Amino acid sequence: MEPMWPTMVKVEEKAIELLKLSNELSGKLHPISQRRIAMLLRVMNSYYSNLIEGNITHPLDLERAQKNDYSAEPRKHSLQREGRAHIEVQEEFEAIVRNAPDINICSIDFLSRIHKSFYEKLPEDFRTVRSTSGKTLIIVPGEVRTTDVEVGMHIPPSYTSLPSFLRRFETVYAPDHLGGVKKIIAAATAHHRLAWIHPFLDGNGRVVRLFTHLYLIRADLDSNGLWALSRGLARRREDYYSALEAADEHRYNDYDGRGNLSERGLTSFVDFILDVEIDQVGYMSRLLEIDGLLERISQYVDLLAVRGTLDAAAKHVLGDVLLRGELPRSEISRITGKPERSARRITQALVAEELLSSETKLGPLRLNFPMKAVPYIFPSLFPANA
Repeated sequence: MEPMWPTMVKVEEKAIELLKLSNELSGKLHPISQRRIAMLLRVMNSYYSNLIEGNITHPLDLERAQKNDYSAEPRKHSLQREGRAHIEVQEEFEAIVRNAPDINICSIDFLSRIHKSFYEKLPEDFRTVRSTSGKTLIIVPGEVRTTDVEVGMHIPPSYTSLPSFLRRFETVYAPDHLGGVKKIIAAATAHHRLAWIHPFLDGNGRVVRLFTHLYLIRADLDSNGLWALSRGLARRREDYYSALEAADEHRYNDYDGRGNLSERGLTSFVDFILDVEIDQVGYMSRLLEIDGLLERISQYVDLLAVRGTLDAAAKHVLGDVLLRGELPRSEISRITGKPERSARRITQALVAEELLSSETKLGPLRLNFPMKAVPYIFPSLFPANA
C-alpha cells in the first residue's frame, strides 16, 4: 500500500485554497438555516453516491421514502430503502463524529459500524453478491470480508492480510495526529487507500464516500454540511474511476516514489479529488449568495401565487426566516402587512406547501425545502433530467 502520501508540494496549494473557500462558505447563512439546507443535502448526497454505483432513485422518491411512502414496484421500493438508509446513516454518523471528538474514525471498528448500520437498513435483495466464480455470497453487515475478491482490473489484498493493512491505514491517517493542511490531504488520500483495501464484501464505495464525508467534518472542512463530495464525483464519474485506477497502479520506475504503488498515480488522484472539492464548495458558495437565494425564493412564491397556491406576501416571510433562522408566528402579520386572519392563512399555506415547519403546533417557524421546490430555489443541485 506504500506510499501512504502523495507528492505534497504538488497538492498543498490546492488544499490551502479549499480550506479558505470552505471557511468562507460556512459563514454565509444563519446556523439554523444552514442546518435546514444540510438536511436537504443529505438527500442529495444519497442520490449521487448511489448514482455512482449505478442505482438511480428519483429525488421525489427519496423524499417519499423519508415519509414511509414506498412504491409497490419491488425494484423501486428497494432503491427507496437504499436511499433512505444512506440518508439515515449519514445523519447518524455525523452526530457521532461531531459529538465524540475522541473517536478514531479510521479504526476498523468505526468503519465496520458504518457498514453495519447501512446494510442492516437495506432490503434482503441488496445483501447478496456474486463471486467471480458465480457463487452467491451473503453480505454480513459490518463484517470484514472472509474471501478474496476481484474488482474490475484491481485485485485487493487477500482477506488474510486485511488486519495488517487496516492497522497501517489507521496509524497513518488518524486525523487527530495530523496538522491542518496534511489533514485535508489525508482525507483525499485515505479515500483511495480504503477503496484499494476493499475491506468489505460489498458496499465499499458507499462506505468510502461516507467515511470521506465524515473525515471532512473531523477536518473542519464540511462548512457545517453545506457541500458534499459525491455530487462532484457523480458529475465526473468516468474521471473518478480513471483516477482510482491510476492510483491502483504499481510504481512505474525509479522516479515514481519508493513504494509498491505509484506515487505519481496517488498524487494525480489527490489532485483530482481536491479539484472536485474546490468545484463543489464554489458551486454551493454561488448558490447560497444571499441576494440570489432571496430572489429565487421570491420567484418561486410568485409562481405559486399565479397558481393561486400562495399569497405573494409569503415571500417576505420566507426571506425573514432564511435570514433569522426561525420566526415567531406572531410576527407574520407585521412582516406581510396583512390582518391577523390573513397572516394565519399565509402561515397555513406555507406549512401546507412544506416551505415552513415547526416542532410544535404554536412553535417558531423554520424553513423547509420540499423536493418540488428544489429545482427553482437550488438550480442544478440535482441533474436536470432527474
